[in-house]
Amino acid sequence: MQIRMQNAEALTGRQIDEFLTGSEGIGFTGESRAAIYGWTERLLVAQEFSGKNKKQRGAIRRYASKVTGLSLPQVTRLIRSYVQTGTVELRVSLRRRFPGKYTERDVTLLAAVDRAHERLSGPATQRILRREHEEYGKAEYARLAGISAAHIYNLRDSLRYRRQAAVFEPTRPSANAIGERRRPEPQGRPGYLRVDTVHQGDWEGAKGVYHINAVDTVTQWQVVGCAPRINVENLKPVLEAILHQFPFLILGFHVDNGSEYINYGISEMMEVMMVEFTKSRACRSQDNALVEGKNGAIIRKLIGYGHIPAGHSETLHKFYTTQLNPYLNFHRPCGFATVSVDARGKRKRQYRLEDYATPYQKLKSLPGAAGYLKAGITMEALERTAAAMSDTDFARKMGAAKSKVLRACKIESPCLPRTPMPE
Repeated sequence: MQIRMQNAEALTGRQIDEFLTGSEGIGFTGESRAAIYGWTERLLVAQEFSGKNKKQRGAIRRYASKVTGLSLPQVTRLIRSYVQTGTVELRVSLRRRFPGKYTERDVTLLAAVDRAHERLSGPATQRILRREHEEYGKAEYARLAGISAAHIYNLRDSLRYRRQAAVFEPTRPSANAIGERRRPEPQGRPGYLRVDTVHQGDWEGAKGVYHINAVDTVTQWQVVGCAPRINVENLKPVLEAILHQFPFLILGFHVDNGSEYINYGISEMMEVMMVEFTKSRACRSQDNALVEGKNGAIIRKLIGYGHIPAGHSETLHKFYTTQLNPYLNFHRPCGFATVSVDARGKRKRQYRLEDYATPYQKLKSLPGAAGYLKAGITMEALERTAAAMSDTDFARKMGAAKSKVLRACKIESPCLPRTPMPE
């Protein structure tokens, strides 16, 4: 509601006192700075402010503050200007304004990339924007290709961008002597995997699906599978399918101390493959930290926490094989820390822009990378897979497939009962 006051600056002293007393619970706001300054000047002239005594000047000051909505210190500043110059002048700000580099179209494009990749970190997004322009030749990314990671966060905090835009089951201790209790030592060679399981919740005693997450220690090449149960009969074929998807030879298999992996069935499988089988040490949570971080950053972020019945495990496994795993390994940059050691022997991990690369790029950068590949797999074939589609285009394709799969899973999934409203 708008209220316009006529001749409000010409009130008598008694009327001003009565107005202040009767409007204690009411707030007023001026239309604009120019209107406020003009009305304040007319008030001071009409009230002959300079000739009033201290008590009367205080009442006029409170009256001006009430009507304009300014604070008493602000009104005092305007009165001081009137006393010194005879006017209440609206000063033009001389603050230097720098021209904006990134347009509203760039902000919209950044928001679209973030939606497709589900808002990665600043450096990873910076790498994607540069690849879209330099490697895939998309002209619309020309300005964003040179953006810094810090300014990506600035644009994400802007109003224009905002307009566009984990519960883990604890592992059970086992006294079984299967597996060697130590962390793997890859020594720069790919093929040493960190493996963990993510449970997709229970519902009224019914178990949800189990996600099997395997990450290579050196390249961060990641393959995700899905099993209806984590007994040997259900887990073993999923593990075989996961290991088959890695392009390089598997040399090590590291897990925590959960009974789903520390059993004779998995141990015999590793022996047949002649793979080094290790498990995490006691009180050394960092031994399997790489895959634990991927559990939250990938599986929980993309799939969520809601219950998915075990019957949908095959559908999810097919989605992971055809969509998610290629996206993770060819189109989603990962951070590879640069580790330095100071004079005291303290290790410092630092992430720079050049330290962000996709797992395939990291594999390709290794000396003698072709020598680690399995028989029948070549670097040329992997390169064709990486170049077939841009990062963002593949992310959109994967996101559409994910939404379709999750919708199909939720159709048959139970919903929480609604609590009836009290009458």
